[in-house]
Parts: sequence; structure tokens; C-alpha cells
Amino acid sequence: MFKTICLKMIMVFILSVLWLVLGNAPALGADVELSKDSTLEGILRRGELRIGLEAGYMPFEMIDKRSGLRQKEIRHGGFRRKGRQLSLIGFDIDIGIEMAKALGVKPVFVDTLWPSIIPALKLGRFDVIFGGMSVTEARKTQVDFADPFMTVGQTVLLNAKHKNTVKSYKNLNDSKFVVVSKPGTTGEEAVQRLIPKATYETADTEIEGAMRVLKGTADAFVYDFPFNAVFIAMHPSDQLIFLDEPFTKEPIAWAIRKNDPDFLKFLNSFLEDIKKDGRFGKIYNKWFVHTDWFKYAR
Repeated sequence: MFKTICLKMIMVFILSVLWLVLGNAPALGADVELSKDSTLEGILRRGELRIGLEAGYMPFEMIDKRSGLRQKEIRHGGFRRKGRQLSLIGFDIDIGIEMAKALGVKPVFVDTLWPSIIPALKLGRFDVIFGGMSVTEARKTQVDFADPFMTVGQTVLLNAKHKNTVKSYKNLNDSKFVVVSKPGTTGEEAVQRLIPKATYETADTEIEGAMRVLKGTADAFVYDFPFNAVFIAMHPSDQLIFLDEPFTKEPIAWAIRKNDPDFLKFLNSFLEDIKKDGRFGKIYNKWFVHTDWFKYAR
């Protein structure tokens, strides 16, 4: 046990020396004191990188049908029946695996309901939020963001019965339209801010919201472009119209607890590295360009 702890503390020391050599060492003074409590030190001590996300956000994180888990056995919060971890696939999963490799630790994905994901981060249930979190001014007061790795925007899945009258999200700004999104998301924020007269209803999951439009129990689903694009590709139907021009512009980034400069520097350096060496582009193409994974996602 003593030998294991010593080895992990040596890893912390080596990482600190590497930052010094590369010119990324924390500043003297207050930052040095703060670095003693850095999330990085805890990750290396545990041997685990804990990543918070919510399964179901295509193509970022999805349940792998090949895992054999039934839907009724799945509940949110990071715990599974008999302690089983969900088998997940997606863009964030591959990025998380690469991030853990860079630290020499094991990746652990903690499935958490989105409205409670920032409080769960603050409570220390995981080290970093993935899940395609949009950078907003309100969220900046609660968490620190790494450099954005992608920009997305809100789009509309529309029931085809409105194809002659609804040409833009603006046309939905009427109480006669039932517009659905997911609570705690920038989709919900966009509906409430930009089409406030619409009859707004929430859906617990992205799939549920999109399926309501497909089944005709809602008129429109407002959500991020990547999810809506994948959903309509996986559920081709003459009952759905995709208004695919994003009407918001939202950078997305990894989020961490505030005032942790060491971890923030690591994340930004890691992102720069995987973009330079081509890993980011390879993973992006796998999930955003190719469709081979469709048959495995749930």
C-alpha cells in the first residue's frame, strides 16, 4: 500500500516538473498554495478520472446496445443495478479515454441528470463535466471552462403538419404551438428567451422530446444541432422536418470547479495536443461524419 501511494505521489511530482519544463508551471504565490488542492492531485492519487455526463445526448454519449443492459435497469445518478457501470459509446467517451491515458489513470463515466450536474461537480462526485456543455455567462459564475472545442447552436425538429406555416423558429412564437426541450439546457433557455409565447413543455430526455414531435404530441423540439441531426438520420420519417439552420451560436467546453488553475492548464494543453496530432479530428469524424455506430446506439 505504501509503495502504491509513493508511486502516485511521484507521478504528481513528475507532472509538475513537466509543466515547469514546458513553461506551463503555475504562477508563484497564491497559485502555488492552491495547486496543493488541485483536482489533478486527487485524480492521480485515486488512479481515476471521473467524468460527469448524461447518457442519451447523441453523438456525445450513448448507451451501447451490445452491453446487454435493459432500459428498465437504468437509472440516472452514476449508480446501476448491482453496481454495474453502463457501457457507453460516443464522442465524449473516446475523448475521455484519451484524456485518462494522458494522465495514466482509468476513466470513470458518471451518468448524472443534467439539471443537477453542476451541483454534483461542486460536491465532488466527479472531476470534470463533459456532455457538450455550452459556455454561458450564468454558468461561468458557478464553474470554470476550458477552451471551447466546438461550436453548436439550437435547431428545430418540426412535425410535418406545419411544413407550410413554420419556416423558422420565429414562427413558433405563438401559444398554439407546443414546443418541447429539456430542462436545464440552452435549448430551454432559447425557447423561453426567443419564443416566449409558445406553449413550452419539458421532456426528461432528448429522445423523449424528439419522439413527441415524431408522434405528433408536440409541434416542435428545440435542441442542439448535433442531436437533432443524428435523430432525424436515425428516424427517417415524412412526419419530421429538420429546420437545420442554427439560430444560436454556442461554444461548448469542459467544465471544472472554480479556481483550479493546474487542472485548467492541463485540459487546455490536452485539447491543443489532440488537435495537433490528429486524434481530435479522427474522433470527430467517427461520431459526427460516419454513421457506422447508429446500429449500436440507444
